[in-house]
Amino acid sequence: MEFAANGRCFPGYTSHDRILDEAVDEQGPDALLRICEPVNKFPEFVSYAVRRLKTLCPQMGKVKIAQTLARAGLHLGATTVGRMLNDGPKPVVEPEMPRRRDTKIVAKFPDHAYHIDLTAIPTQSGFWAPWFPGSLPQCWPFCWWVLAVLDHFSRRIVAVGVFANKPDCRTVCTLLGRSFLKREPNHLISDRDSIFDCDAFRNWAKRKEIRVRYGAVGKHGSIAVIERFFRTLKTEFARQVTIPMRRHDFQRELHRYIDWFNQHRPHETLAGCTPNEIYFGRKPANRRPRVEPRKSWPRRSKCAKPQTLVAGSLGDVVTIEVAFEHDRLHLPVVSLGRAA
Repeated sequence: MEFAANGRCFPGYTSHDRILDEAVDEQGPDALLRICEPVNKFPEFVSYAVRRLKTLCPQMGKVKIAQTLARAGLHLGATTVGRMLNDGPKPVVEPEMPRRRDTKIVAKFPDHAYHIDLTAIPTQSGFWAPWFPGSLPQCWPFCWWVLAVLDHFSRRIVAVGVFANKPDCRTVCTLLGRSFLKREPNHLISDRDSIFDCDAFRNWAKRKEIRVRYGAVGKHGSIAVIERFFRTLKTEFARQVTIPMRRHDFQRELHRYIDWFNQHRPHETLAGCTPNEIYFGRKPANRRPRVEPRKSWPRRSKCAKPQTLVAGSLGDVVTIEVAFEHDRLHLPVVSLGRAA
C-alpha cells in the first residue's frame, strides 16, 4: 500500500508511519520521539556572527564574507552565508552592477603583465554635473587624478600616483621608472589614451624592453581588470571617507587602502587569496586548518571550499573579532577568537 507524504507517494509508507511523523517533536525535548539535529547545521552563534559582520562591514557581499571567514579559519559556503543573512534583518546595501567579463590575457607568473590606467576621484568639493554650466573642471580642488599599475597574475597594486591635474606622458614615465627599479613587467596593457598611445611612451617602453599592448577601441571589457579595480577603489574607499583637499593627506589615506587591499582583502578571482599571497608565493590563510563548530560533523568529511583539515576538537565555540586597520572603518581585518 502507498501513502502520500508531503504531497508525494512513496512505496511502503503506511498510515502508522504518517501518524508517528506528525507526533514527532510535539512535546519538545521531553518527547518520546525526537528528530536528531541535522549533522550539517551550524550553531546559532555562527549565524549571529555572520549577521554581525555584515552589520559592521555592510559593503561585503555573501561571497566576500565567506572568503573572509575562511581566511580566519571558519569555512562557510556562500549559499550558507546568504541563508544566514536572510534569517535576520536585511541591511540596506547598494545594488550590484553587472560584472564585466575579463579579457583573454594569460599571465603565467608575477610581473608578467601589468595593467595601467588613470581615473579621477572627486574631492569634497565634488563634480556638480557633467554638462555646462554646472560642470566643474577635472582638476584640483575639484578632484584628484590617480594612476594605478596592477599586476595581472596576482591582482596586486604595484604602483600608484596622485596628481592635481591629468598628467602628461613624461610625468607618467618618470613615475613608472621609479616604480620599476627592482622589477619590470614583460607586457604593459593600457587603453588608447593620448598619454599611453604616443611615440614618447612607446620609446620609453622600448628602452625598458617592455612590450606595450592596447585594449580594443570600443570593445566591452578590453581593459576590464584595471577598470574593475577602480570601481572597487571608488566603492570601498572614495565613498567611505571624506577625500582630503591636501595632497599629502590624500596620499596617506590612499596608500593605507592599497596596503590593506594587497595584504588583507580576499579576491574572488584568486579563490579567496590575497594579492600579496599570490605575488610573493606565500601559503594562503584559507588553506590553514579550520575551526569546526558542528559537533556531529564527521572529521574527515568535506567542508566548504577550500578543503582543509580540522584544528582542535569538533563543536568549538568561537567569536569573530573585527579590527580596523589604522582605525578606519572601511579597512576591516577579521579573525577568530576562542570563546571562554
